[in-house]
Amino acid sequence: MKYKFFCKPFLIAVLAVIGTVQAKSQTPPSPQAPPSVESSFHSKNINDWLMRMHEASKSRTYVGTFVVSAGANMSSAKIWHVCEGEQLVERVESLTGAPRSVFRHNDLVMTFVPEQKILLKEKRESLGMFPDLLKSADSRIADFYEVKPDGVGRVAGVDADVVRLIPKDNLRFGYRIWVEKKNGLVVKLQTLNTKAQVLEQAAFSELQLGAPVKMDHLLQMMNKVEGYRVEQPMLIKTKASSEGWQLISPIPGFMPMSCYKRPPSGANTANASDPLQCTFSDGLASVSLFVEPYDAQRQDRESSMALGATQSMTRKLGAHLITVVGEVPMSTLQLFANALESKK
Repeated sequence: MKYKFFCKPFLIAVLAVIGTVQAKSQTPPSPQAPPSVESSFHSKNINDWLMRMHEASKSRTYVGTFVVSAGANMSSAKIWHVCEGEQLVERVESLTGAPRSVFRHNDLVMTFVPEQKILLKEKRESLGMFPDLLKSADSRIADFYEVKPDGVGRVAGVDADVVRLIPKDNLRFGYRIWVEKKNGLVVKLQTLNTKAQVLEQAAFSELQLGAPVKMDHLLQMMNKVEGYRVEQPMLIKTKASSEGWQLISPIPGFMPMSCYKRPPSGANTANASDPLQCTFSDGLASVSLFVEPYDAQRQDRESSMALGATQSMTRKLGAHLITVVGEVPMSTLQLFANALESKK
């Protein structure tokens, strides 16, 4: 089973180039430039400020090279991003590792794997786009994070204000964000551990704002599927309680966002043994719980690993294997794993 989780999905798309997440179409904001970071701290709460970044990511057209570094691992991709009214189209081309091309048109994501001639076609639901920090419009974000100015900087030739998102407890990581001064587009992002050390960094190494990107041209490229075997995974929306699972104690700040069954390729319906994925978010960070039948021949009873800001752990629970993945401290994943209980 390939685990896909929705913690800063665009960053994961660059790392693995397996897909990106598209926001549901919304009316673009006014072209009037937003207030500066300093003034926004006085006139807006944290949710309004985060939504300003979210809106900026939807309203700008650009071409850039994006680099993600996590420990000794580094990946890069070329991005073409265009907006016309409520329509958004994006192309992400991997520059490192195996060749991959990811196209996104609104909520449709198509991943081309040229070496295997496979095309993965799927629809995704999410509120946020790059850098998908904002998972919901839940005003409780301010209960768990505070935002502070952290100077100014320059990234890929763009002047930026720097801000810190500081967690109020040890259940989540913090962020340092470089925000384009004029319109609020995020150009660099660092994920910080509980000691404020950098776990992962993602930034544009070059960026051309207002680039002459043609939406029609990207859509034509996206529709060139001849010679590819199309795979379209089925996701069946459900609830954890409907599948016989529950969290016996809530994790502070983390609310249920989505829950899906993942039938095997070619299946038309889901059954009880199909993998289950439930995603929780505090508005910024996300955690995904995966449940699947335990197979002693190929699965460990317990394991854990970390790659940059991404932490994961597994544990055997009865006849099932539970995998918890997220960009949160390992102790938070442990809370989720210990709280999950079968009602059957």
